[in-house]
Amino acid sequence: MIREISRAGVTPLQTGIVPRGSRVEIFQQIYEFFLVLGTLVGVVVIGYMLYNAYKYRDGAEDVYRGEEDELPTLGELPTGGGGGRKLFLSFTLSAVIVISLIAWTYGALAFVEDNPALDGEDAIEVEVTGYQFGWEFTYPNGHTDSTLRVPVDTPVELTVTSRDVFHNIGVRELRVKSDAIPGQTTETWFIGERTGTYIAECYELCGVGHSDMTAEVKVMPQDEYDDWYANTTAENETDGGNETDGGNDATGNESARLVGTA
Repeated sequence: MIREISRAGVTPLQTGIVPRGSRVEIFQQIYEFFLVLGTLVGVVVIGYMLYNAYKYRDGAEDVYRGEEDELPTLGELPTGGGGGRKLFLSFTLSAVIVISLIAWTYGALAFVEDNPALDGEDAIEVEVTGYQFGWEFTYPNGHTDSTLRVPVDTPVELTVTSRDVFHNIGVRELRVKSDAIPGQTTETWFIGERTGTYIAECYELCGVGHSDMTAEVKVMPQDEYDDWYANTTAENETDGGNETDGGNDATGNESARLVGTA
């Protein structure tokens, strides 16, 4: 049964090396880190390549190429190079860097997959049910709606399932995405950090109406959400949502893309 969560503690912010925070913050930090790292590696590699290309260019007179009798003949292995120490050092440093990056990224993604919304104070759970071709959201008090409404800066955990075929719900701006599987449930979470209206879409081809399988996600100020939630019951179901937002029922999902974000 869907339940409201109220536990001590809040979702931790950035602490230590591994990024923490909302999904948007974590994925943004991962993206920026690898963008900077990739740019740095590219500059070093290309710069070193250009330096050696210029230094050992044809006709350069200031480069010592060895005496004629010191040069290796065809099929002979060259000598020197420190006995492979440079190769060993470069391989070791590369392995340490790569393994560190894998561990760092794994720690960040493990935090995302661990549903830290469960540890948030005043966090809520909403059950999401996909069907051809719409979405149904059930709140802790049993109220059902075709629009997902959540308070700003509050962790929200979604328990996702489907009543017919495979679906996949996702909201790009909130960096949240989860499978909807018949007979099974999956869990995901997000925090709406900015008020506004977003669009949830289906990312699993599910039939002729797949491209129109959308729903509004409204991130509301806390007081507005409290007023709206106080007027919902299990009996009014989507009617409560229609009275508030002018009839956004399941059929209305087909035109949800025409609704601009707030």
